[in-house]
Amino acid sequence: MTLRDNQTIGAILGRRSIRKFLKDKPVPEEAKTILMECAFAAPTAHGRKPCEFIVIEDRSVLDDLAEAHDSGKMLRQSPFAIAVCAQTAGYPEGDRAWVEDCAAAMENILIAARALGLEGVWLKVMDRHPRNEKIRPILAVPSSVEVVAIAALGYGAEEKPPHRGTNSEKTHYNRWQARS
Repeated sequence: MTLRDNQTIGAILGRRSIRKFLKDKPVPEEAKTILMECAFAAPTAHGRKPCEFIVIEDRSVLDDLAEAHDSGKMLRQSPFAIAVCAQTAGYPEGDRAWVEDCAAAMENILIAARALGLEGVWLKVMDRHPRNEKIRPILAVPSSVEVVAIAALGYGAEEKPPHRGTNSEKTHYNRWQARS
């Protein structure tokens, strides 16, 4: 067995943004619970744990989100989604560490989904006008909460090849190395 054969490495390298789902194939509750455990396992700056999650299974809510999100048509096919939100109250102005915290949680969700045989795609919400303004009321989030992103999740109805290799043009060692 090589290092590349590790199941975690396989999930990371095999994870792709999948936008087509088997709409009528339900995802087991145990898988959803594991995804949430993985989301909550993400690191947070100073242990503040600002991330909160909305598990969306209601077909009408998924359809409303698909309509509101200009790049979210795959929400019409996904059997469920998870909105990754941040409780921003108490953060000093200009301190947006919660963005990174939510990004770590989202990546945990997507990698865990892949490891469980599910697929997903990351849909950005935060700082995208008018997307954010349309989505907030659908999810009924309070003003102290930011909807950072939504993961559309389910069993994939398409396949994409896994990532391979690195990019030497974008890899630097010890210091930034100018390229000509």
